[in-house]
Amino acid sequence: MSNELEFLSRRVASGKLSRRDFLGRAAALGVTATFANSLLSSATRAAGPVKGGTLKAGLVGGESTNSLDPALFMTQVPFAFGKMWGELIVELSPEGTLENRIAEEIGSSDDAKVWTLKIRDGVEFHNGKTVTAEDVAATLERHSDEKSKSGALGYMKGIESIKASGKEVVLTLKEANADLPYLLSDYHLIVQPNGGKDKADAGIGAGPYKVTTNEPGVRHGGERFANYWQGDKMGHADQIEIIVINDATARTSALQGGQVNMINRVEPKIVDLIKRLPGVTIRNHAGPGHYVFIMHCNTAPFDNNDLRMALKLAIDREEMLDKVLRGYGSLGNDFPINASYPLFTEIEQRKYDPDKAKFHYKKSGHDGAVLLRTSDVAFPGAVDASQLFQQSAAKAGIQIELKREPGDGYWNEVWNKQPFCASYWGGRSTQDQM
Repeated sequence: MSNELEFLSRRVASGKLSRRDFLGRAAALGVTATFANSLLSSATRAAGPVKGGTLKAGLVGGESTNSLDPALFMTQVPFAFGKMWGELIVELSPEGTLENRIAEEIGSSDDAKVWTLKIRDGVEFHNGKTVTAEDVAATLERHSDEKSKSGALGYMKGIESIKASGKEVVLTLKEANADLPYLLSDYHLIVQPNGGKDKADAGIGAGPYKVTTNEPGVRHGGERFANYWQGDKMGHADQIEIIVINDATARTSALQGGQVNMINRVEPKIVDLIKRLPGVTIRNHAGPGHYVFIMHCNTAPFDNNDLRMALKLAIDREEMLDKVLRGYGSLGNDFPINASYPLFTEIEQRKYDPDKAKFHYKKSGHDGAVLLRTSDVAFPGAVDASQLFQQSAAKAGIQIELKREPGDGYWNEVWNKQPFCASYWGGRSTQDQM
């Protein structure tokens, strides 16, 4: 029996047998689920990255309105899928260092105003076309066009001219910027044939996987691209499938039941429970992003500084860190830079002060409830955090009305449109970019 179990576990590790089928066969052999999961976990860890099989990920952050146009990427599922089929000019590693991708070399003038990108030979798009300097230049042109809806437009406006010549792209900036290579690692800047000007949402890139399935808000899939320029260094699985599971409970159940191999955004309140599941590993990584309740300072009543200050003083950050994040985080302080950035400077922490909050609220002249829109797609535990905010603000005499919004459409119908809502900001390459 032990030989058969070892054989089956190796087939799971190599992607030739699903976790669910393994557990079923183990049960037929009279093996308990706990022991079978333990054996499976050990075999998978020992094997390390293997080529073959299908990797299934259950992810939050997908909507029916999602597009394959990288300029429009806003949430986690498009980010993740984009990394599957797309390739960047340069990429930021998990350790925060730049790694060249389509650009083989990047150099600048002494004043950091003129930058030269040397384009790598032998990089191929999924349609068989070789990636050229013209494709890279066209990509940057599209994202820097004033009419573009690209999420990268804000800093791409700093480019005065883009010229392709031979194997090089020369960027001339309006002002010196030593951080330009880091900005080029932005996830929107996936290099596309002719920059995506012909069909921005074609899903044709130079990444390790070719798009095979694209059902926004439901599922996305890709098969390994045989001519990927990095060969076997990336893209170990034959196929990758992303299943959109915005509900936290459903995501966890899918992992437990073996329907998916991995999930994202594990709710902090159940981390300890997940840790006890045989065969499951929690990856915890400190990052440069942050969770936030955003107020539009140009929209009434949030154009009133005293009202904004009252709300800042009426939020009990310590309570949220303890009860919602269960310690998996650090205190925010009304600015977006945290200790993950190299130039982070600690300033005095703003504390919960209902008396001062009451003073500023009265001074603001505001009367009536303040409407806060929330959803757990904003960040794990966002609804619970909003309720704690409501309770702590009430002690300062501030009435917060909560409206729980559906997850699907939140990033298109609420975020950046409603003046007060729960949100998150993913990390950026540099402090200035954030």
